[in-house]
Amino acid sequence: MPLSTIEDAIEAYTRGDFLVVVDDEDRENEGDLIIAADAMTPEKMAFMIRHTSGVICAPMSDERADELDLPLMVLDNTESMR
Repeated sequence: MPLSTIEDAIEAYTRGDFLVVVDDEDRENEGDLIIAADAMTPEKMAFMIRHTSGVICAPMSDERADELDLPLMVLDNTESMR
């Protein structure tokens, strides 16, 4: 499958489409399904859960995580690829 150009990916992201972002084969060698948060719908969330590992990541500021009373996933992140 051919890779898209950055310009095509930006256009798709702006439209609210899903994108598969692939990292380097020397890292995790995997693809991540991403979408703009403001384009997310219950149907798109269900698709992500059904067709991926089911683990959904949502980046947020420390302040917002505190407001939601969300603890860190790990206290001491030793992951070399963070």
